[in-house]
Amino acid sequence: MAEEDDTKIRILQSLRGKICEAKNLGPSSGPNRLRDLCTLCTISLDQEEVYRTKVYEKSVSPFYGEDFYFEIPRPFQCLSFYVYAKSMFQIRDLPVGKVAIRKEDLYKYCGKENWFQLQPVDPHSEVQGKVHLEMKLNELITENGSICQQLVVQIIACQGLPLISGQNCDPYATVTLVGPARSDQKKTKVKKKTSDPQFDETFHFEVTRSSSYKGRSHFHVEEEDIEKLEIKVELWNNGNLAQDVFLGETRVSVKILRNDHVHRAWYLLQPKGNGTKSKPDDLGSLRLKVTYTEDNVLPSACYTALRNLMLKSPDVKPISASAAHVLGDICRESVGYEALLPVVRLLLHHNRLLHFLTSVAALELENTQEANTIFRGNSLATRCIDDMMKIVGKSYLTVTLKPVLNEIFESNKTCEIDPVKLKEGDNVEVNKENLQGYVQKVFTSITQSSSSCPPLMCDVFRSLRQLASKRFPADPHVQYSAVSSFIFLRFFAVAVLSPHTFQLRTHHPDPEISRTLTLISKTIQSLGSWGSLSKNKLSSFKETYMYDFFKLFQEDECIEKVKKFLDEISSNVSKESSGVEDSFVLKEGEVHKRAQGRKRIGKKNFKKRWLRVTNQELSYHKQKGKEALCVIPVKNILGVEKLEESAFNRKNMFQVIHSEKPLYVQAGNCVETNSWIEVLSQVSRCNPGRLSTFHPSAYVGGSWLCCKELNENTPGCKPCTATVLANIQLDIDCDRETERIFSFFSSNRSRLQKMEDACAGMSVYLGQQEECSAFTIQDPKETFRTIKELGEVLDDLQAHHDSKGALTDEPGTIENPIVGKTA
Repeated sequence: MAEEDDTKIRILQSLRGKICEAKNLGPSSGPNRLRDLCTLCTISLDQEEVYRTKVYEKSVSPFYGEDFYFEIPRPFQCLSFYVYAKSMFQIRDLPVGKVAIRKEDLYKYCGKENWFQLQPVDPHSEVQGKVHLEMKLNELITENGSICQQLVVQIIACQGLPLISGQNCDPYATVTLVGPARSDQKKTKVKKKTSDPQFDETFHFEVTRSSSYKGRSHFHVEEEDIEKLEIKVELWNNGNLAQDVFLGETRVSVKILRNDHVHRAWYLLQPKGNGTKSKPDDLGSLRLKVTYTEDNVLPSACYTALRNLMLKSPDVKPISASAAHVLGDICRESVGYEALLPVVRLLLHHNRLLHFLTSVAALELENTQEANTIFRGNSLATRCIDDMMKIVGKSYLTVTLKPVLNEIFESNKTCEIDPVKLKEGDNVEVNKENLQGYVQKVFTSITQSSSSCPPLMCDVFRSLRQLASKRFPADPHVQYSAVSSFIFLRFFAVAVLSPHTFQLRTHHPDPEISRTLTLISKTIQSLGSWGSLSKNKLSSFKETYMYDFFKLFQEDECIEKVKKFLDEISSNVSKESSGVEDSFVLKEGEVHKRAQGRKRIGKKNFKKRWLRVTNQELSYHKQKGKEALCVIPVKNILGVEKLEESAFNRKNMFQVIHSEKPLYVQAGNCVETNSWIEVLSQVSRCNPGRLSTFHPSAYVGGSWLCCKELNENTPGCKPCTATVLANIQLDIDCDRETERIFSFFSSNRSRLQKMEDACAGMSVYLGQQEECSAFTIQDPKETFRTIKELGEVLDDLQAHHDSKGALTDEPGTIENPIVGKTA
């Protein structure tokens, strides 16, 4: 994303974590025991499912092991994890239980694994959305001159109601005045096919009546107390012939009008208040790791000072006195080296990363005593280079490993060679042959991939090679081990072991394939490692079966291939591009696509299709693996934008604008919509002729629904989302990264102060003190100067946050709705 110079605060949310395992699923007794059923997990934002694991085999204590990460593109109240049982005899998945965590409680579980007790899935608790209300008290003069009070309630609108069976609902609201001796209910009209209904309906309720009132009534005035009255608003989906579905409720006390005769606010909808709840059955538990991040990103100008200080880091001498190194030092105990990722991304975007990586690698080598331990630890230097490879090497992994990994997953040959783990009927020789074939394909794919290695990775490897040779001039092999310890051990071997974490596969592999990948990864590490050419690599294997397996490979031949590969990716000769880029898949999945060129609106116009995006073309297919029904070259894409829900009464739609008619696509959920738009925007952002304006709705019935223009070719009525010409791999929001850096510094100010005190102590007492051992301080005066400058910059940025925070919305706004109460 580009840096934005906007006056508003951007609230950017992301979620990462892991669905680890479950235990003792299902009721502890009775006919619903899940012993014979397979299970799966889903993640929902409120009631919108945004992630689904694959189905796991019959077990009441399954191991899922699925990592997830996504940007959250909209406000939400609750994050929920559902466990479902899947049966061949059931049309729909059976809910076993759920874990629901309110947004404000997510910080309690940040970054740690926790066991959560599963709760029952009750339809009346599955709510989302908000409602806009206005209440006021009017005084009326009756015919005999006495005064009575009338409560006026206006249901203005709702927003974010859930989808029902994947489609927009048909909502209506009931409004009830509830008191100790009364319950007067009124109802709005039904709004068709919308999750954001506009009601604008007003209802009147008598609150008090004069003593002379003679009308029939089911309550007595003397029993009424305005302090005890409340308005209950319930939202329902009109089921027509089926039963109406509860969508949520909120209650507002009438006494809120004591000090203000008019109250107007947005309220979050809540589950149905159903009194005391019986103790639920023990449905089992789920182990989860959840990290929710919310960045309140200020206007770009606020970050200038901190950003410049971080970008100056590569030039600071010694490097340990730089702001970037100080951040890694003070955060090492609290979050490991997690704080370095935004630093790497920021330096990468501004083309300052290579110099910084070279400097921190040189510092680490100064403290490395033996050549065979080079870059083996988890240090600031190795973590920064790891992060760099993961950012810029994504497409490199896709080109190199994805085809062979797909083959391994789809053919699923048995490869177990440990005699202890062999199953009955397994043939160890056949398994060994299967494994050898897979390893050979992976190894060949890697060693022949040098032309695809990103230039920045090549530059870093070249620097590492030179530094290592300078540090250990007597060892002719250290120049290779310095590179192989990253490219093989920390890049390819890790990606083979966990392809789902590198987006090479959608889900965590099943246990058998996972075991195969483990064996391949171990062999690739040994084939590619360069501890010393003088030692026999067979000595690196502790297991006899791995020792025997490794002897199948012609080691001298493999050494030559690895040496040639390492030379190619770290030599002084700049690579020349062939001009022809290999095609690789960036994203694919099932969507609903509107038929091109249709004039009428209807469900039949939308068909399930398999959408596929490569770096060269966008195509859709009837099913996965089938021939393309339509191919759109990436160079022809002129814009990718969201589509208004009103265009086809469907959520989560986007449009691909190209030389022909726009392609209208509905994704499965808000996260998927965001992901498709992001990938397509990135891959086409450098196209000449990209549009500056677009139509946010569709051309139907002879006019554009958005601007009512009759000419189909009229220019768009809304500016396109801002894009910057940049490499697809460097799509970095620098303001957000700087905000993350500020957050890490802020949460570790006490450590920063300790480091400042250590610098002062070293300067005064001229030596390394005991309290200094926790930090890397080579030059106390230069480090002290950096920390003082950091303190001033952080204080100034905190002041910007405080002033902006004072301007945030009061409770009751659409951005900050009131949490409604229940009975």
